[in-house]
Amino acid sequence: MAHWHDERYGRHRRERRWVKVHLMCGVHTHVVTSVEVTPTDSGDAPQFAGLVAITSRRFPVQEVSADKAYLSLENLQVVDGIGGIAYIPFKQRTTGDRPDVLWNRMWHYYMFQRETFLQHYHKRSNVETTFSMIKMKFGEVVKAKLPVAQVNEVLCKILCHNLCVLIQSIYELGIEPTFWE
Repeated sequence: MAHWHDERYGRHRRERRWVKVHLMCGVHTHVVTSVEVTPTDSGDAPQFAGLVAITSRRFPVQEVSADKAYLSLENLQVVDGIGGIAYIPFKQRTTGDRPDVLWNRMWHYYMFQRETFLQHYHKRSNVETTFSMIKMKFGEVVKAKLPVAQVNEVLCKILCHNLCVLIQSIYELGIEPTFWE
């Protein structure tokens, strides 16, 4: 809980702290391939490299779509390093005259082939769908009060989501699960 005194209204106020969930997911099944739960005030971009690294260990990554909060040269290089293309839109005042070839190439792609870029970028809506699926099925409120318990609750919801997605994929996509022999 965050506590403060509101000078304007002369009252003591409090607000519950929440956690932020950063995740990567598949575009067909919405399976969560990597997740990072951070405190409320943590930035988005620093979580990106870890999410991509974990996902690329188990899944072939050809494209990564992310919003502008994840835009950085380091993040573009992380995706390029695993053989993928990062579709992260550039902020309005960003220019393509940096000394880095990758940055300039992606900036020119974004500026001069915007329609094609946006077709790939809009796959980002899959992460919104995944969050919606989790919230609808398991609730959007985290009931735990302690930070460690909040993280555990969120991770349990994501684990349950992945189990549901796995079962759905078995039936809808005709996937035959292979278990340990």
